[in-house]
This record gives sequence, structure tokens and C-alpha cells, in this order.
Amino acid sequence: MIGVTRTACDEGVILGSPRTAGCAENTKRWVLAATILGSSMAFIDGSVVSIALPAMQADLNTSFLGAQWIVNAYMLMLGALMLVGGAAGDRYGRRSMFALGALIFTIASIVCGLAPNVTALISARALQGLGGALMVPGSLAIISATFPQGERGRAVGTWAGFSAITTALGPVLGGWLVDASSWRTIFFVNVPLGVVTLALVLWRVPESRDEANQAAVDCRGGVLAAAGLGALAYGLTNASAAGATRPVVLASVVAGVALLMGFLGWQKHAPAPMMPLELFRSRPFSGANAVTFLLYFALGGALFFVPFNLIGIQGFSATGAGAAFLPFTLIMGILSRWSGALTDRYGMRAPLTVGPVIVAGGFILLAVPDVAQSYWTSYFPAMVVLGLGMAVTVAPLTTAVMESAGDRHSGVASAINNATARIAGMVAVAVLGALAVGVFRETLVEQLAEARVPVELREGVLAEASKLAEAKVPAGSAEDDRAILTQILRESFLHSFRIVMLLMAAMALAGAVCGWWTMPAATRRRAEAPSVRR
Repeated sequence: MIGVTRTACDEGVILGSPRTAGCAENTKRWVLAATILGSSMAFIDGSVVSIALPAMQADLNTSFLGAQWIVNAYMLMLGALMLVGGAAGDRYGRRSMFALGALIFTIASIVCGLAPNVTALISARALQGLGGALMVPGSLAIISATFPQGERGRAVGTWAGFSAITTALGPVLGGWLVDASSWRTIFFVNVPLGVVTLALVLWRVPESRDEANQAAVDCRGGVLAAAGLGALAYGLTNASAAGATRPVVLASVVAGVALLMGFLGWQKHAPAPMMPLELFRSRPFSGANAVTFLLYFALGGALFFVPFNLIGIQGFSATGAGAAFLPFTLIMGILSRWSGALTDRYGMRAPLTVGPVIVAGGFILLAVPDVAQSYWTSYFPAMVVLGLGMAVTVAPLTTAVMESAGDRHSGVASAINNATARIAGMVAVAVLGALAVGVFRETLVEQLAEARVPVELREGVLAEASKLAEAKVPAGSAEDDRAILTQILRESFLHSFRIVMLLMAAMALAGAVCGWWTMPAATRRRAEAPSVRR
């Protein structure tokens, strides 16, 4: 029994009803439908909230720091507890944990929509992260337990493709709801998805677990990971407002690093570690997670900063800003199934090298546009290139993680990889936020000096620097001064935005180098195939 992952399909039983041995094609389709809908809730939430952040910041009268925490509270809980969710799924049942996560996520979405202030919203976002931490790793683990290895790449590609297509509608719908009603309505989009997901999971998805695993879930490891990431996130996020050298920032970062080191030390000795360190002895597994961090650091920064640029500087409506992402999500969705099928035949090195290079080109294109340029000649090409690069990369990356870990650790491997992606996004928002505010402030100082703006007016403008794209010209300014200061604010933000985009392009290129170096060559993969079949 050691190392055996038994599913309800293997036992011929689904919800107590006799079935033929093995998962029938009809069951596989229901599994894909349920996991796609459940994952889409988490994916839609991330993209929709990014589009609505400017409206939230204005309506709740919060600083750029508050906007960062609206994103990072979710990312923190999702990234820190996803490992617990994956381990709990392997131990107690992947379907059960998936269903519980979907229920919590749905309830938390309602609470987000009713939040009276930014503190309540941040708290509810953290609760959403808890639900996502139970739900997201279960989706790929359920797929791995249902589909045999020869079909897994195509199944993962289908999951990635349809999840991207359903997610593509989220920003457009969310933007329209923000313009037509309020940012609060965007959270209610998750409610019907959650109800349908729960119905499908309870009705059609077979249970699966690692029956050899009888140990308790590593709660101590979960606490250390959450505390360490929380302290790190607090320090890095507050650097944008307090400054990177302030004692509270430095102390938080040092405490976070120390707690995370303690987490790694505990994982070496824990009787049932939630993140088995032996998985990282596999070069493809370690390499795939490194590529994930680099690529999703860059993507997380884009999803956070681009809406501020489009809405606050370029003058897009929330609906227009949401629609601006459509080429990215549609191309990624349409081509992901194709790239997943190619992985089954040709291996992972080529797509995990070429894909991130294409993504880097998309970020470089995002750094080019100036104020008031046509979308079709500026942001549209960038979104097309980004979508193509991510389509080439995502399915092979996910397949590399799952195959290098094996069936026994499919849940925790999925959790590690998803946690890596969310933590990368959280770190990106924190670090790039501090960088953007710093560059924005320095550029403002230079341009205000060059324009010979009076000292009292200059101080009023600099006081707005912490709001970044939402920074406003001081009330009572003369009409001529207002025009000049508005232009200075726009150009200063664009300068900081370009620096951020170019840095993310560098991160994507680093991911390409990592993919080429750590993934096995295609010829080697084909040579090993006969022995696997035997």
C-alpha cells in the first residue's frame, strides 16, 4: 500500500453507487467541469479585483498601501495555507477539501461585497484566501488522480485553457459592474459559480486520497509559513509608505526571514511535513517552481499596475480596462490545450524556454506607450504577445510539476506550485509597489524643480505621492498650474511604470534561462517513454 493513491474510480464506487472499474469518459468530463469552475472563481477574483482597485481606493478613501493590502491579504493566505490545503487533500480526501474550500470562498465573497470599510474588506479577502488555499491545489490533484499519465497533459491543458476563457469574461464583467453599479458587485460574481461548483463536486466528482498517509496534517508548519510570510509581506508592503530603512520595516523583514528559515528547519524533522523537501531533489521539480516564481512575479506585477495606468493615466473606463485584457486571456485559453498536447509528445524544455522569452517581449511592449495613445497600436500588441507567451508556458509548466512529483504527492506538489505562484504575486505587489512609489516620488521632485513650481505647491504635490496613479493636484491650484502639475504627475507615473515593466521583462528572461537549464531535453524524454510504458 505504500505510495498508492487510490481513487473512487479504482474502487468502482462513486458516492456509494457501483461503477465499472476505472474512470469512465463521462466521469472525466464532469471532473474537468467541476475543477475548471472552481479554479475560475479564484482566477476571476484576482483579475476582477485588480480592475476594481482604483474604484475601491477612491470609494474607501484609502492610500496606495491600502490597495496593496486588498490584494496581498488574499495572496498571503492563499500562498501560506495552500500547502496545508494540498496536504489535507492527500490525507483526508481531495474532493472533500475542494468542496470545503469552495464553500468558504463563496461565503467570503459575499462578506467582501458587504464590507463597510477597508479593514473589513481586507479581513474578508484573507478569508477568501483561506477558501482558495483548500480549493486551488485540489483541482489539479483531482485531475491527476482521475486521468492516466498518457492523458494528463491534454487534461491539464484543457483545464488551463477553459479556466483562462472563463476568466477572460471576469475583468470585462467586473469593469462593467464597477461602471454601472459599484465595485461591491464584483464579489457577487463568485456566488453562482460557487453554487454550481459545489453541486458538481458533490454529485459527480469521485473521492481520492493517499491511503498510505495516516499522519496528521502539519499544522505547526502551516503556522510557521503563515507567520513568516505575513511578517515578510508586512515589511515589504509598508516599505512603500514608511520607507525601506524604517526600523519597523527592517524588523518585519528580518522576522519573516527567520520564521521561514524555521519553517524549512521544521520540514526536515516533521513526521509528516506539509512540504516534503525531498521533492526538491528533483531538478525538474525545483526548476519548474523557480520558473513559476519568476514568471508569476512578473505577471502579478502586471495585473496589479496595468489597471492603474489604464484607468488613472490613460483615461480608460473600468469596462475598457477589463476589456483590454481580453486578447491576453483569450489567446492563452485557446492555445493552452494545444500546448498541453505538445508537451505529451515533445517534452518541456522548449516551451519553458521559448514561452518566457515571448512573455518578456510583451512586458517590453507594455513599457513603450505614452499618454493618450491608441489602444490598438499600443496595449493590444503587448496583450497579444503576453497571451501567446503564457499559452506556450502554462500547461507545460504545470505538467512538469505534476509528473516530477508522482501520483503520491500530486496534491502537495500542486499546492507547492500554486503557493509559489501566489507568493510570487504577493512579493511582486509589495516590492514593486515600494519601487514604483520611490521612483514616482524622485521623478516628481526632479520635474517639479525643473518647472520651478513654488515650494508650498510642490509640498502639496509630494504629499500625494503615496497614492501613485491616484495622486491629485492640490485643491485651489490656479488653472495654469493645474495643467502643468497634472502633466507632471502623469509623466512621473509613466516613468515609474516603465521601470516596473522592464524589470518584469528581466524576470521573465531569467525564467527562460532557468527553464532551459533545469528541464530535460525532448530526446531524453522520448527515450525514457518505452521504459515507462513497460
